[in-house]
Amino acid sequence: MNRKSTPVAAPAVDPAIAPANGVTRKGQPLSFNRAPAADLAPWIGRFYVTVVDAPDDYALQCGLLNDTSCIRIQLRGDWTAQTRDGGIAVGRSALFFGPNTRRMPIGVKGPFSSVGVVLRPGACHALFRIAVPDLVDRITPIETVGLASEKSLGLFTPDASPEDWCVAMEEALRAMIARQGGHEPDPVTARFEAAALADPAILVADFVEQSGIEQRRLERIVRRDFGITPKHVLRRARALDMASHLRGVADEAEAETLALRYYDQSHLIREFTAMFGMSPRQFINTPQPLMTLSLENRQSRRLEMSERIAPGALRPWQ
Repeated sequence: MNRKSTPVAAPAVDPAIAPANGVTRKGQPLSFNRAPAADLAPWIGRFYVTVVDAPDDYALQCGLLNDTSCIRIQLRGDWTAQTRDGGIAVGRSALFFGPNTRRMPIGVKGPFSSVGVVLRPGACHALFRIAVPDLVDRITPIETVGLASEKSLGLFTPDASPEDWCVAMEEALRAMIARQGGHEPDPVTARFEAAALADPAILVADFVEQSGIEQRRLERIVRRDFGITPKHVLRRARALDMASHLRGVADEAEAETLALRYYDQSHLIREFTAMFGMSPRQFINTPQPLMTLSLENRQSRRLEMSERIAPGALRPWQ
């Protein structure tokens, strides 16, 4: 690979959709997303609200690659997904998404709206003693995390604002966390999460040395709370950062740093294709609205957690 960053072509845009929260400077869709209230921060990483208009008969085929578990309240749209358990089809529903090892194909027909909650690694184990490896690449009912589907769907009145919807979800989660005893995730998990967001080029051995933790213990904790090995967590984080750059929802000042995380062009193509099922060039040239919304959410959180932008501040791609 050329060791200097090279300009990336403008990513393809899906002209059939109209996101209510506007688009980036490169025309990519945006959701409303923000950090949680401070008292929820040990368990919750981000809230988002996505409202997108589209023709009733328009069928969108895309995908998601989540590095954490998520709660998704699907308020509009006819959704399909190819999960570890096979294909599913749902309409208005409240669901729990486990973290992904690779891109999960997702489709939706017609206009769609959803409210999402990004759970921090370790939250599922701390609150519910859930075995996250069993939930990787799967979608299950929201009851998996102690919330009721009908009650959750009833939290959101159609004429409320995205912020109102986020506040309603915060209140429901606050009550759920209190019922479960409010146990916080392992500090080792939080430190490894921060490392994966800040610099996923770090070697596991270096993290072990810096943290003063035995590698076997780290392997056990990370697999329990992330669902995969530490090396896979870092590999996925590198791919997600590169994907954000290719879709135009990353800080362009990081372009060279992101490129230098890979040995050469063939390494990048091999690693990226293994995660996303397509080459970087195909990823740029194919509209990816659902994926881009998810990537933008993650990058916003990443920059805020590293204190490179203030919470709620204008993001580099806006």
